[in-house]
Amino acid sequence: LTPEESLLLITKTIEETKEQFKEHGAVFVFWGTLTVIVFGSQLILSLLELYKFTMVPIYLFPAGALFTALWVWKEYKTKNIPRTIIGSLLQNIGWIIGMNLMIMGFLFSDVLGDAMGPVFIILLALMIIVSGLSIKFKPLIIGGALANLIGLGSFFFERDYHGISLMLAAMVGMIIPGILLNIARRKDNV
Repeated sequence: LTPEESLLLITKTIEETKEQFKEHGAVFVFWGTLTVIVFGSQLILSLLELYKFTMVPIYLFPAGALFTALWVWKEYKTKNIPRTIIGSLLQNIGWIIGMNLMIMGFLFSDVLGDAMGPVFIILLALMIIVSGLSIKFKPLIIGGALANLIGLGSFFFERDYHGISLMLAAMVGMIIPGILLNIARRKDNV
């Protein structure tokens, strides 16, 4: 391949991945909404002083992972969507970070202590930023950067407020960019 052909191939791969991401903006909205529901539920349970139930909403995350896996698998099978190397890489990064977040949350929350919320937000922000940079989608880049700042800022707040930080990061990092991806898809289909 000539340098021009290589650049054209890379550009084409990025554009194909971006188009596939537009198809799956709903995944970002789903995970952002699920995060808000889980941590909002924990906040409400804490305010109602139902402390023994505050961990129950966390089990929605593994259920969400199973739902997402089945949903994406079905989409790829029924629509016969070709996989790009960047898309596969981003999907694997998302799964790896997501699984590590769940493992850390379920098995190492005592070890992480007060740093758990901020660390979760920063890892989530990393995934969002990498996704945005890979497909050159500014709302994901900006949302990830804002989520990262929220994560870093969360170190200055007591652990009781980290759920609010996680909800805010989910809104700016996943829900809003996911909605914008859906809007971009609709504009392309008009």
